[in-house]
Amino acid sequence: MQDDISIRVQNLKGYYRGSFGVIHAVEDVSLIVRRGDILGLAGESGCGKSTFLKLLIGVPEPPLSYEGGEVELEGYDIWKMDYGTLRRKVLGKCVSYVPQSSCDALNPVLRIRQFIADLLKEQTGHSYSAKEIREMLVAHFASLGLDKRILDLYPHELSGGMKQRSVVAISTYLKPSILLLDEPTSALDVTSQKRLIEMLASLYQEGITKTIVISAHDLAILRQICNRIAIMYAGKIVEVGKMDDVVSDPLHPYTELLINSLMPLERRIKTEKLTALGGRPPDLRVPPQGCRFNPRCPSRMDVCMSKEPPLIEEDERLVACWLHCGRRQES
Repeated sequence: MQDDISIRVQNLKGYYRGSFGVIHAVEDVSLIVRRGDILGLAGESGCGKSTFLKLLIGVPEPPLSYEGGEVELEGYDIWKMDYGTLRRKVLGKCVSYVPQSSCDALNPVLRIRQFIADLLKEQTGHSYSAKEIREMLVAHFASLGLDKRILDLYPHELSGGMKQRSVVAISTYLKPSILLLDEPTSALDVTSQKRLIEMLASLYQEGITKTIVISAHDLAILRQICNRIAIMYAGKIVEVGKMDDVVSDPLHPYTELLINSLMPLERRIKTEKLTALGGRPPDLRVPPQGCRFNPRCPSRMDVCMSKEPPLIEEDERLVACWLHCGRRQES
């Protein structure tokens, strides 16, 4: 159904331009995320996860530049909107974005409640007193398991995990339909990771946000909360499907190597050896011709060296690999 689509991306491109050349960080990415999905975005460092999330909100900062394609968030075509309308109608209300290491970017001289006071002033034009803000926020923070005393504290008075959870609470106060999180657990200990995942589950279960996209290196983290996963490699999406299906039976050779190198528990039971993901990602200033994974792929064929595989549907999944595209063409 078309009316249950939360995020629609078509042929999205984003490049980094500078004295270093042109890096093709995101190249012709298409993706549909339905309302109610919690989508994990996985892949090695430099595969384009963070860049993709930045392009979704329509405000990339140099040296990242938008090069083309379409992004619709809850029906808003963000790359056809002027910046003022985007900030007024979409950012914060329709979609909230929590960037990587966002907790380290908190202004150290502002109390936690002041961040939301500034957010509300920008959205409504009205200034709120400390008492008003506190009264408005207590219920929201309590619903997410955060003590109201946090509202009067400064960032340096909070642990890393508490700062990250506070950032998420601030980002979701206006109840955005879509929440995007870039590596939200990367700097946290195991206990803090667990509490953050529980908080995200509460946001979803209580209907505060309806669609969540989380990028992470750690598949174990994504498996705790995500029902779907998209695998990225060298600026491309190579496989999309239900989390359990992709982990238990990956279709793309890169997905299989990535999962084996990270070794989820159930795969460790089957094989005691950790399989290294050989080679390294390509230099995206000069991407490989054909399939971008072909220099590292143990299953590469001649066609992989010259022609880029399309993203096709296979077993209720999407996969971009000539092993599957070839079968489809033969049939």
